[in-house]
Amino acid sequence: MASDRRTHLADAALDVLVDEGIRGLTHRAVDRRSAMPPGTTSAYFRTRAALLTGLVTRLVQLDQAELHTTAEELPPLRTVEELVDGMVLLTRQRLTGQGRRRSLARHACTVESVRDPELREILVPRENAGREAVRLFLGTHGVTDVENRTHTLLTCIDGLIFDRLVNGGEVPRAALEGLVAAALR
Repeated sequence: MASDRRTHLADAALDVLVDEGIRGLTHRAVDRRSAMPPGTTSAYFRTRAALLTGLVTRLVQLDQAELHTTAEELPPLRTVEELVDGMVLLTRQRLTGQGRRRSLARHACTVESVRDPELREILVPRENAGREAVRLFLGTHGVTDVENRTHTLLTCIDGLIFDRLVNGGEVPRAALEGLVAAALR
């Protein structure tokens, strides 16, 4: 039961962060959002740092689950077009619905992690099926520096997603095609 309540509170904290910003993320605000009695959040997350850590841990869990599910649904990537199709799908997921909310939260938490090594460690990119699919694709297409190229490609895509979060719209397919072409050079 405690684990379920911690998850419920972390989900509520994520919603507070997205809707009210980092300054609005308080124990009281999470109590209200979660419809729990006053003091519940501080009983589970004693400090603001503990609350942020719980929120970021939950955020990474949700992101990893989404990436795993998406990778399972996609066929093995054989062509540049298939890789770009997967990236179009990923950027759309990250820019709409719950994916958009998690993207906004992730960027806010990333800024906070500049001063908090524990948060930074939790936010370090994780191994997942999507990352592995890109790594395998680049390797089978003759890229010699697969690790660095995979990291650079995925970091550039994150940058495009951030730009669209701030400025609106979708990530243009042509931009993703250009990034893939550059990774393959």
